[in-house]
Amino acid sequence: MSPILAIVIALVTAVLGGLVGYTWRKNYTEKKIERTEEYAKRLYDDAVHKAEEYKKEKVLEAKEEILKAKAENDRERAENEREMRERRNEVQKNERRLIQREETLDKKANNLESREESLNNRAQELTRQSEELEKYRQEVDALKDKQLQELERVAALSKEEAKQIVIDRVQKEAFHDAAAMVRDMETQAKEEGEKKARNIIAMAIQKCAADHVAETTVSVINLPNDDMKGRIIGREGRNIRALETATGVDLIIDDTPEAVIVSAFDPVRREVARVAVEKLIMDGRIHPARIEEMVEKARKEVDNQIREAGENAIFETNQHGIHHELVKLLGRLKYRTSYGQNVLKHSIEVSHLAGLMAAELGADVQLCKRAGLLHDIGKAVDHESEGTHVSLGAELARKYHENPEVVHCIMAHHNDVDPQTVEAVLIQAADAISAARPGARRESLENYIKRLEKLEEIANSFDGVDKCYAIQSGREVRIMVKPEDVNDDGIKVMAREIAKRIEEQMEYPGQIRVNVIRETRSTEYAK
Repeated sequence: MSPILAIVIALVTAVLGGLVGYTWRKNYTEKKIERTEEYAKRLYDDAVHKAEEYKKEKVLEAKEEILKAKAENDRERAENEREMRERRNEVQKNERRLIQREETLDKKANNLESREESLNNRAQELTRQSEELEKYRQEVDALKDKQLQELERVAALSKEEAKQIVIDRVQKEAFHDAAAMVRDMETQAKEEGEKKARNIIAMAIQKCAADHVAETTVSVINLPNDDMKGRIIGREGRNIRALETATGVDLIIDDTPEAVIVSAFDPVRREVARVAVEKLIMDGRIHPARIEEMVEKARKEVDNQIREAGENAIFETNQHGIHHELVKLLGRLKYRTSYGQNVLKHSIEVSHLAGLMAAELGADVQLCKRAGLLHDIGKAVDHESEGTHVSLGAELARKYHENPEVVHCIMAHHNDVDPQTVEAVLIQAADAISAARPGARRESLENYIKRLEKLEEIANSFDGVDKCYAIQSGREVRIMVKPEDVNDDGIKVMAREIAKRIEEQMEYPGQIRVNVIRETRSTEYAK
């Protein structure tokens, strides 16, 4: 094919294609425009329809709002009208009330005027009556004065003298009644107090029962044979001198078979000497050098025993935290006696008794037990220092930082100072109970007789005493008074004064009962 033909064919084909495309595009565009016009028309119709509906809806809403506002306005108008009616009614009620009140006030005013008039009339009547009464009173006073003068003339007594006689009689009767009442109250209180105290003390004693063995100031050492006495004495007495010098005691070697007596007032030295002699007897080698060695060993052994005794006492009474020096001093009391009573056992017993009584009375149990254990601590050093065991014990307690209340109990247990606490009184009672147990203490016959004589001497020193007797081993003094010199009320005063003087001038364990007896006699003679 020639190129020209090909070009012609291509041109024809392009023209035909263009015509066909133009025709198709024109038809497609026209259809699209028609569809668009129809869609726009539908949209317009829908919009018109919706606008009509919206318009109708808004109109309806506006009508509803108008109706609602009208109803609200009607309701407010009705409410206002109701309030106005209520206020009008309230005003009318207030007006009626005011009118009634005015009427009431008018009536009251009329009543007051009538009452004022009646009161004025009564006042005038009372004035007249008072004038008449005053006249009558003056007449009565004149008659009374006349009668009093007549009575004074007949009785030969003035008014003041008669009044004084009556006053004296009333005072005497009142004093007698008061004394009788006081006596009855004291008797009742004493009986109840004694009963309660007796129960508490009995309970404490039952819970704390201890055996007592009288101890002395000497120790007896048994020997295996009498030949040992010569060995203890030594050549020219050098062994016994060495023993006495090293221990500070007296060795008594007499005719007593197979026994040597160690005598000393210091119980610790006496115990050291006893232990040393027993060790020497067991060892068999007795000479001055060996004696010094054994004495030193015995001293260490006794020191250990003292410390153990103090620790055991603290453990037994459950009183921990005591200074170690006080523990040693407590242990020394194991070898100290008072009237034959072991002081350490006595202190432990006082601690238990005071604690039991404090528990019954609601006092401080631990304070009582601690003070009871330490109350005689001064006796551990009274052989070495000057002063009473009370002052020494209080000084030691202060030195080792004991509680001030414990120090006060120590100071007050023998009334060196007045007891200021319940615990101090309980320590006094427990000390007296422990000392008063049968067999706990003993005293010499000479001291016993002196105590009885002192009791009778104090009782006889009072005026009106006829006879007196110290009975029950000096625990009671019975006094007979002269009935013409001492009345029934006076015997109470005398008993109290005698008891007070005994407390001030004597020292004694426990308590002493003072009985003052007055015999009433009536004597007549038949003629």
